[in-house]
Amino acid sequence: MIYLDNAATSWPKPQSVIQVMSDVIKRGCANPGRSAHSMARQADDAVFHTREVLAEFFNINDPMRIVYMPNTTYALNAAIYGVVRNGMKVATTAMEHNSVLRPLNTLQNKGIIDLVVIQPDKLGRITVQSLRKTLKKGIDLFCMTLSSNVTGVIMPVAEAGKLCKTHSITYLVDAAQGAGVIPIDVESMNIDLLAFPGHKGLLGPQGIAGLYVRDGIDIKPFIQGGTGSFSDSLFQPEIFPDILESGTLNVPGIMGLGKGVSFIRDIGISNIQLKKQHLIEILFNGLGKVSDISIYSPPPEQNSGIFAMSIQDLDSTEVGYLLDRKFGICTRAGFHCAPLAHQSLGTADRGLVRISPGYFNDETEIELTIKAIKSIVNRI
Repeated sequence: MIYLDNAATSWPKPQSVIQVMSDVIKRGCANPGRSAHSMARQADDAVFHTREVLAEFFNINDPMRIVYMPNTTYALNAAIYGVVRNGMKVATTAMEHNSVLRPLNTLQNKGIIDLVVIQPDKLGRITVQSLRKTLKKGIDLFCMTLSSNVTGVIMPVAEAGKLCKTHSITYLVDAAQGAGVIPIDVESMNIDLLAFPGHKGLLGPQGIAGLYVRDGIDIKPFIQGGTGSFSDSLFQPEIFPDILESGTLNVPGIMGLGKGVSFIRDIGISNIQLKKQHLIEILFNGLGKVSDISIYSPPPEQNSGIFAMSIQDLDSTEVGYLLDRKFGICTRAGFHCAPLAHQSLGTADRGLVRISPGYFNDETEIELTIKAIKSIVNRI
């Protein structure tokens, strides 16, 4: 099997991730922040240590402003529903995932917000010019992805951050695609809210994600319940991270995430980025001149690690099926939970095949994938 679906979930995981999760389950996995016994205190220490690792990785001043979430969809919804108030004007882009588009369109449909959607160019890029035109006085919240989950195009996140700061706009970045490959600095990029997954580029397990909330951002809890703090009160604590972090935490997942980020730090994020760019370049070189193939991803230097393509006269799901069943190659075909992106790219009828190499893939696997795709094109 050749696994090239890392934009959905990275695989395989570093051995350190597997080991720490196995160890904590074997030796004792108590509930952090609830009890005073030694096993609970060890869990609490581990949870805080990962906050510190994440804070250093994203240049977050206060680790306690990082809230653990079960996935990025949950984190994005917690951010959006947490900061939106009646009458707000919100801007986003057509390249967003449904985790952003659905809550925002629901809020607009209910008459709570006024939504503005920035359109990309023909390659799916959001230009700085279009940002300048939209991000001005009157916009209250701007939501943008770090990198498109359809094409891999890296968005001008830092430039948008400067504009948001200039116009006092709350800035939410969806780092589901790109975290762990593209360096993120919440201070230099002026990011107010950062949603990130554990199971993709950060090389951790499924079921763990995070939301950073800058100090001073007015946010209300998405869910209320047990926090282990102020247990005698009938109301949700207002301190961080408790205000947004109700219920038992995924301690094995949190520890696995910490090891995934530590692995990236040890390897070097620039080395991971170069490796993925190199693999994407091989795909461009091998398939770029095939007449029946259309490529929708930008060049490697503008790309977080995705090669999106279609084959003339074939539905994307059929191509994905053939790659899996005939060649043992795992990709993602279809519409990638990003309908406006596909409308913008002109691929809303048949979707795209998304090939997303990871750090643990090698050149041989990519060459075999190229050979397989050419076989499908030639109907061999």
